[in-house]
Amino acid sequence: MKKVIATADAPKAVGPYSQAILVNGTLYISGQIPVNPADGTVPADIASQAHQSLKNIGAILKAAGMGYENVVKTTVLLADIADFKAVNAVYAEYFTADKPARACFQVAALPMGVGIEIEAIAVED
Repeated sequence: MKKVIATADAPKAVGPYSQAILVNGTLYISGQIPVNPADGTVPADIASQAHQSLKNIGAILKAAGMGYENVVKTTVLLADIADFKAVNAVYAEYFTADKPARACFQVAALPMGVGIEIEAIAVED
C-alpha cells in the first residue's frame, strides 16, 4: 500500500513529485535542498546548508513516524566536491550510530543554485 507523506515542516515540492512516499514499510524521501520551510531562505555556507537539508529530512521522517535511526541509505549531491569534508562533519551529527549506506558525488548544478541536495530511504522498525 502506498501513502504520500507531506509536512509543512519541510519545503513544499516544487514540481510534480511528493516529499516522500511510504510503501510496505519503506520511506522514499525526495531530494531535500536547504530551503527553510518557514521563510523560503537558503543559508549561505555549505555547513549551514547541510544542516538545513538534514533538518528537512528529519521533519519528513517525523511526519512518517520515524527518525534518523530508520535511515538505511542516502544520496548526497554536491555542487562542489571540495565541500565533502565540511558536509561529512555535519552529516555525522545526524547519523551517530549504525550509519546508513551512502553515495556522494558532485553534480553540474542543483535547483536554486544551492550547494547540496540529500535524498534518503528509511525503513520502519
